Amino acid sequence: MKIMIIGGFLGSGKTTTLLKLGKHLSDTGHKIAIIVNEIGEIGLDGDTLSSTGIVTEELTSGCICCTLKISMEYTLSNLSDEFHPDVIIIEPTGIAFPRQIKDDIALMKIDDLSFAPIVNIVDGTRFNTEIKQTPKFIQTQIEDADILCINKVDIAEKEKVAEVRKFLEGLNPEAEVIEFSAKEADEKFQRLIDLLAGQSKEREVRENINSIEASEVSSYSGELTIKDCELEAEKAEKYAIDVLTSIGEQIKKLNPDFVGHIKMALEYPETLMKASITSSESAPNIEFFETKSKNCTLKFLSAVTNVEKEELVKIVETTIKEHLKQEGIPFGNKVKNLQTIDIL
Repeated sequence: MKIMIIGGFLGSGKTTTLLKLGKHLSDTGHKIAIIVNEIGEIGLDGDTLSSTGIVTEELTSGCICCTLKISMEYTLSNLSDEFHPDVIIIEPTGIAFPRQIKDDIALMKIDDLSFAPIVNIVDGTRFNTEIKQTPKFIQTQIEDADILCINKVDIAEKEKVAEVRKFLEGLNPEAEVIEFSAKEADEKFQRLIDLLAGQSKEREVRENINSIEASEVSSYSGELTIKDCELEAEKAEKYAIDVLTSIGEQIKKLNPDFVGHIKMALEYPETLMKASITSSESAPNIEFFETKSKNCTLKFLSAVTNVEKEELVKIVETTIKEHLKQEGIPFGNKVKNLQTIDIL
């Protein structure tokens, strides 16, 4: 059973990369499973990946390289015993250290494991801001990698991509540096697939670092029940754009150069809409996926650099609910027993 760890900071494009990679491996006869780790209590990326039919397990409310090690071992053992995949792809939270995850898994009592080269994805459009916002954390992720991927080259300036490549090669000269757009399954992306056929390099095990503390990121997540299951795609998209734009502008006042991931997943019968922004400079990105689900829910997760959590919670919760009211979309607060409290 081969383990592939696809790391990268929040919003770098890990899930899009996994969708393309997972499809390729399935189409070429591999039996695969994916483990997704979200920093918040609510998982969003797992919904996106599950919509493709790939076996997906979610680990939430922590990071698998520090607080969720036991959950990771249990999940890996269960997948191995019950599903028997030949490849398991792990998408850690963006504030994890992938090599730390590899070292922990190597010590688990799981037979016949091998590791593909560790991947770290870098956003070519905002890397200079990332390295300024949380320099030690980003540098550690880069130094950990066997393969460094500069993503979003379809929208990044060529000069900026060249600068990022030079920086990565200087910081980790042993890593293979490649450039691609995860949205395009072209020959550049094929290079990543070819490299993943190899093995991860052996390195000296270092002392574990609490990645959540090191990242200087605050996060907040939640889930609401949507009571209008006949929601039109155009209305859902307008709502998402308005909410993300408003949240981004408010956070910008607290940290003009924030990076991270502000995202939501709006699910209604046979449709999953995923929307996100990844920095103070980015515009909302909207994607629609077909599903078999009959649920009507809105999940959200915000994780950004150098903003106090209390401020983040206030901005996100207030904005999401106020805009639902403005659009006339009835909703309820979802609680642990899955009952709801009417809001509108």
